[in-house]
Amino acid sequence: MLKGALHCHTKRSDGAGTPEEVIAKHADHGYDFMALTDHRIYNLKNFGDRPMTILPGMELDSNFPEMFTRGVHCHHIVCIGPLEGNGFAQDQRFPRRYIQRPEETQAMLDDVHENGNLTIYCHPEWSGTPASEFRMLRGNFAMEIWNSGCAIENALDTNAAYWDELLAEGQRIWGVAVDDGHNMAHHCLGWVRVNSENRVDSILRALQRGAFYSSCGPEILDFHVENGVARVRCSEAVEIQLRQLRVPYDVVRAEAGRPLTEAAFRIRRGGGAMYVRAVVRDAQGRRAWTNPIFLEESDDPDPEGRLPPG
Repeated sequence: MLKGALHCHTKRSDGAGTPEEVIAKHADHGYDFMALTDHRIYNLKNFGDRPMTILPGMELDSNFPEMFTRGVHCHHIVCIGPLEGNGFAQDQRFPRRYIQRPEETQAMLDDVHENGNLTIYCHPEWSGTPASEFRMLRGNFAMEIWNSGCAIENALDTNAAYWDELLAEGQRIWGVAVDDGHNMAHHCLGWVRVNSENRVDSILRALQRGAFYSSCGPEILDFHVENGVARVRCSEAVEIQLRQLRVPYDVVRAEAGRPLTEAAFRIRRGGGAMYVRAVVRDAQGRRAWTNPIFLEESDDPDPEGRLPPG
């Protein structure tokens, strides 16, 4: 499983570190790949001498009028793309965009997608956008469910805000943990673990199909649904939780002196949401998040949430 960073800033825009410094820090922390996503300036290259697979990318923004008068109100989008067939060039610059209505951001997304790039919806809480202000946007393969910079500086975007609303509506959108590192202390605190070969094209395909999990520390070794039961295996944890909008599940907690490394949940369907996802928390309070498994009608629901014998 490759370790990767999908949202990083450098002195090419408003980050504190040079590209060389940011790449070196991630290499020292065991990262296999990363994207330098400076604001409105595209990057395809590795500036340093450290081995690191660089995903081409940048960050774009659409801003509501309130962004510059009464507070933060915006859409930020991270773009990541291929080496071959990418419509954007090294150091290509883009204008800051202004919008009056949320749906106007779709034109920006369409342009990015037409140029061969994937998009991630960024830090919805920090942006001042509840689900009603970005649920209409189409084509984002993922949204940020953890953002280290927002978590450290503002105590925002720490645990999948609004994700369940989109999933319950049937949107197939994955969740990513990122750093959005502007300060050097923000880097290397949230990442994705991707089941892929260490090549740009392979990584992008795996990300697009959801073959990854996100983490700030814990490892998720397995998550699957079989015969109506969702099962999780992970590194040592203090809590394992199953999430499904409108269906509260009892949290599985570690018992004194016994490590918690697995849990099983009988799937319930009372709320009608056709997905489940898992969250793991370790003794340091760090979380890891699976991507959702989308349920089929044949997944043997049990309205009481009971586990089968044995």
